[in-house]
Amino acid sequence: MTAPAAPQVGTRLPILFIMMTVMIDSMGIGLILPVLPDLILELNGGTLAAAAIWGGVLSTSFAVMQFLCGPLLGALSDRYGRRPVLLLSVGIMAVDYLVMAVAGTIWLLLAARIVGGVTSATQSTATAFLADISAPHEKAARFGLVGASFGMGFVLGPLIGGLLGEMGTRAPFYAAAALSALNLLLGLLVLPETVTDATRRPFRWGAANPLGALRQIGRLEGARALLTVFFLYQLAFYVYPATWAYFTQARFGWDPGLIGISLAVFGVSMAAVQGGLIRVVQPRLGERRMVAAGLMLSIGAFTTLSVLTSGAAVMALIPVAALGAITPPALQSIMSRAARDDEQGTLQGVLTSVNAVAVILAPLVMTSTFAAFTHPQAPVDFPGAAFLLSALLVATALAVFARRAPAA
Repeated sequence: MTAPAAPQVGTRLPILFIMMTVMIDSMGIGLILPVLPDLILELNGGTLAAAAIWGGVLSTSFAVMQFLCGPLLGALSDRYGRRPVLLLSVGIMAVDYLVMAVAGTIWLLLAARIVGGVTSATQSTATAFLADISAPHEKAARFGLVGASFGMGFVLGPLIGGLLGEMGTRAPFYAAAALSALNLLLGLLVLPETVTDATRRPFRWGAANPLGALRQIGRLEGARALLTVFFLYQLAFYVYPATWAYFTQARFGWDPGLIGISLAVFGVSMAAVQGGLIRVVQPRLGERRMVAAGLMLSIGAFTTLSVLTSGAAVMALIPVAALGAITPPALQSIMSRAARDDEQGTLQGVLTSVNAVAVILAPLVMTSTFAAFTHPQAPVDFPGAAFLLSALLVATALAVFARRAPAA
């Protein structure tokens, strides 16, 4: 499909704004993790175990709102434009962080996380903006920038949260509010509108909820198979944040410092792959071969991680494991080519919701698998069981892709 007729504007600063928005969204997940136990105890009292339950409620509510609101924001951006949706969301995000900084009750903190889940669902609109300004051969690389930004946020969020947490449980939220406000200022100055009268579409509630949007996008050629592949890959990928700290402690005896370093190495490696390597690979392989290569690399990495017994070998494998991150941008590019110009926001909203479902399910599935093979009465001691499960999920995704995905 031909690229949309977007206004002829410079792209560097708008793309910087998009990358900053996605990075701040990603940081928002990890930023509060280092201070969350102490903050919940400060607000609600009780035991650490009770605080952990509240932490799960806060995380789940955030992911559920992303699931529900990804298509809504995408559909709104198809109707009213990318610029107002993005700027309004970033502005509300800045206020939301300030509310969390001053929250005096656990219920106000929960309400703020719910609002945060809505505003962080802008990844769909951000990616749709990139689709608007990109020629077909540029889309995979541009979508890779979104993944790279997410990876950097994955690294910087816990790092900044941990450092600022030394100044108090509220300091990370003030910093995030300031960063969001600065990003809003950048967006006001540089972000153009890319939805034209020719590509604008009426707002329909049927396309603004996850199920309705899924039905609409499911009519595209091969979309159901590609969405299945995307979901299985994302579910497998989230084994890292769900179990990494437990897995590396159980198998290698790593301390929190080493665990943090390893996660930082992974985040930087993923950002390098999606922000740089994909630009080299895409012209040579094309999107379809990129997806197949990424899935096969992930199967090998997950399987190897499940059985390795050397911590040094695992650390060396991390950059190789990150190579599988070429998969999501290539999948997004294939689906974006198939969608009409006025469906880009809806498509990206569906992908945001599918990813949110994976975020909701992965901690439950992966930690349960880890626990089933590490508790004292386990039939076999196998800390890497969750990684082997991830390998099987990606193998299933590869089979679906090979049999049912459309030709690129």
